[in-house]
Amino acid sequence: MTKYVQNQHMIAGMAGLILLGAAGSAQATNGYFANGYGAGSKGMAGAGVAVPTGVLSLAQNPAFGNKVGNSAGFCLTTFAPSRSIDIDSTDSFGGFQALVPGKETSKNDYFFIPCGGANWRLNERMSLGFVVYGNGGMNTEYDTNIFDSSLLQFSGAPAGFSSSPLGVNLEQVFIGLNVSYQVNEQLSLGFAPIYAVQRFSATGLELFQSMSSDPANVTNNDDSWSRGWGFNVGLLYEPNAEWDIGISYRSRIWMSEFDRYSGLFAEQGDFDIPATLLIGAGYTPAADPRFTFTAEYQRIYYSQIKAIANGGTVIDPTDALLGDDDGPGFGWKDMNIFRVGAVYRHDEKWTFRSGVSYASQFIDDEEVLFNTLAPATIQWHASVGATYAVNDNWKIHGAYTHAFSNSVSGRNETIPFNEQDIELQMSQNEFILGASYSW
Repeated sequence: MTKYVQNQHMIAGMAGLILLGAAGSAQATNGYFANGYGAGSKGMAGAGVAVPTGVLSLAQNPAFGNKVGNSAGFCLTTFAPSRSIDIDSTDSFGGFQALVPGKETSKNDYFFIPCGGANWRLNERMSLGFVVYGNGGMNTEYDTNIFDSSLLQFSGAPAGFSSSPLGVNLEQVFIGLNVSYQVNEQLSLGFAPIYAVQRFSATGLELFQSMSSDPANVTNNDDSWSRGWGFNVGLLYEPNAEWDIGISYRSRIWMSEFDRYSGLFAEQGDFDIPATLLIGAGYTPAADPRFTFTAEYQRIYYSQIKAIANGGTVIDPTDALLGDDDGPGFGWKDMNIFRVGAVYRHDEKWTFRSGVSYASQFIDDEEVLFNTLAPATIQWHASVGATYAVNDNWKIHGAYTHAFSNSVSGRNETIPFNEQDIELQMSQNEFILGASYSW
């Protein structure tokens, strides 16, 4: 009984630490979604719908509860992105420029993102657990406001009309309550209602107030909070000792509006979180069960969300304004992600992982102007990771991911009379360290 009470105190303390830290800035790599959750998944470039990797694997497939067993875990990710925009100095309209030319690199190079959870076997068939994790986010902060241009001053706006810094900050935290049920020896099912919290802020967007249906709620309004609900369902099918097939679907998360930015996002500040589908398989050869190989496919349905999917053109006065139901957005399309990963169980102490993922490009060239605020250009990831078993109860986990530099180029066709070339660039490094306890 004493050991049981100690376990409960440890788990409660861990949950408190996660919730206290979860408001920290979150970043992501597949658009604004995280590339996997927990060190085990991130060591395989985000794979994990068919291969359980600890309690955080419940975030990818809620059917893993009985596989995870009685355990708790905590992790902390150090995320280091590099984001830049490069605007050419093409002159037009009498030598005046719509955007300030030059290369600007975003500030804020390091972010710390906590995650964790716990799971309990209730009986031979059912388990109950919870996970808390950063789903994703986006952050940019440029010292020079590219919209404080000579063309604005020519048209009568004073120097400094657009304030600095220019940028946005979006953070998302998910809390999932997980129920898993083992139907038979081959099939397990899982369900998790999800409570989501997100906050957003924007600075330096004064130029776009004249293009908004609600000019007072476009920029420089501090943090705006949004809350909502969705669900995650999953399936794990084990036809034999060698194969595992996993499928999960996380619904659209229906969020309250960002009231302080109702003049920026389409549908008066609505910013729901899009649905995502995961399908994967794992293979553990009978000839050498030290190895497991996995491959999976993910689709993120960005096109469901008007604030994200609507095109960003605002030229003709008859066009929909920012904040309208069909107002401009970032022009993001649905994203397809393909992953392969491997696990090698070296001995009772050490387990090693590696993986590679590729994401489809989802920003068209003509959408580059609005995406200076969210240059999500990454396509390729490569990861390595390891787990060390300290004893029968405690394990330490770590993983490193490099997101290779990628750029998207296009011409500014949103602000009239000047079509300067714009290049968006991003690369990332990510290190995650965690610990787990099983009983």
